[in-house]
Amino acid sequence: MQSIESNALEPTKAELAGQSLSTRLIRLAPVYGLVILMFGLIILFSVLLPNTFPTLLNLRAIVSDKSIIALLSLAAMIPMVAGRIDLTVGYGIVLWHILAISLQTLYGIPWPMAVIIVLLLGAAVGFLNGLLVEVAKIDAFIATLGTGTVLYALALWHTGGRQVVGVLPEGFYALNGTFVFGLPITGYYVLAITLAMWLILEYTPIGRYLYSIGANPRAAELNGIPTRKFVVGAFVTSGVLAALAGVLLASKLRIGQASVGLEYLLPALVGAFLGSTTIKPGRVNVWGTIVGVTILAVGISGIQQIGGSFWVEPMFNGVTLLVAIGIAGYAQRRKGAAKK
Repeated sequence: MQSIESNALEPTKAELAGQSLSTRLIRLAPVYGLVILMFGLIILFSVLLPNTFPTLLNLRAIVSDKSIIALLSLAAMIPMVAGRIDLTVGYGIVLWHILAISLQTLYGIPWPMAVIIVLLLGAAVGFLNGLLVEVAKIDAFIATLGTGTVLYALALWHTGGRQVVGVLPEGFYALNGTFVFGLPITGYYVLAITLAMWLILEYTPIGRYLYSIGANPRAAELNGIPTRKFVVGAFVTSGVLAALAGVLLASKLRIGQASVGLEYLLPALVGAFLGSTTIKPGRVNVWGTIVGVTILAVGISGIQQIGGSFWVEPMFNGVTLLVAIGIAGYAQRRKGAAKK
């Protein structure tokens, strides 16, 4: 899998200089089209549902429901920057949220230590994925699908198909249940991680190395970039973020069950792929991923409030994923044509 790399869709300042306002807007439309669509959906549903959609209660519900998906999208995005894919973000959250609860209820481990153990296990799985991909040279899709399936099987074995329940400390509940300035604290977690990832990927050598590896691994190696180390590091970071999402899911649900978690995989991948079609079209990027997740959240929330059936959400996610992949492929073909 090659990274979705930056292409000529991003107009330069020199290119925009001297252009009329209408010409600039047309030139910028492919870059910020999804951002415009996001605000358009917000306005549309606010007009159609003035009593329920543009309310603080609805905003709280969206932030609470979609923060975990946003974290998983950011987790999936990191290996994508390096030209890899990580499917364990969707399978791993099943095991991580169960362990976060069972370590406390079955083994009496204090909740801070239980959280640390889960995060370390997430990092270990990420490290294993990195070794499978970079050392064993297994395709990332196959390697992470296999690892993820093993994690899911461990979750089924650990629970025996039953729910993991018990009284948990208030401090653990507060990880997800606290409100800051009227909004769930999980939204602030996502914002802090987003800002950190944006600064690292856009303004540090680590980010430039990862994008270089994703664009052309061989060229990156010839330029002295230790590709193996950075790819393994990308998988480790992805594993930690996925484990964090599992901890927050456990704090939210307050029970552990193996039937919960897999439904997060598709929207997480949709958000990451959508992120490669906006802000910096043709390149996986942090703010684009957040815009992609927001479009999913706003679209599904609005459709459900209008009266959409239970099948609307998976249908919306699937169609959006196909559209995102199509747009990303079109951007790549445009870049190839421009180079020729």
